[in-house]
Amino acid sequence: MNDTWFNVGIVVHVLIAAAIIGLVLLQHGKGADMGSGFGGGASGSLFGATGSANFLSRTTAVLATVFFLTSLGLAYLASQKPGEEASVVDRLPAAQQKAPPATPAAQPDKPAPAQPEKSVPQ
Repeated sequence: MNDTWFNVGIVVHVLIAAAIIGLVLLQHGKGADMGSGFGGGASGSLFGATGSANFLSRTTAVLATVFFLTSLGLAYLASQKPGEEASVVDRLPAAQQKAPPATPAAQPDKPAPAQPEKSVPQ
């Protein structure tokens, strides 16, 4: 049952992350009106209105809160898996946990220095 909730939590988490990305990309940035502040338009201030939050920003804040909560929930579910060891190394059989004998690093074969050819008297 724990795995089912974990999988559902991951699916919800990924969907919320995609929704947050989409909402952030849809929102109008405050720096976009900066050009209109210099005579290009009829903006009241340099960085646009600073009034109450609109629907997109409120929805983003709610989804960010839910994303944070699902992160905590997934961390809790992952830490509560019954019957599993704390480490991957602890799951190995005892024979595989022994360290291999230390071997010196393989040295590349050095070519023998060139021997000068000896001339044989004839």
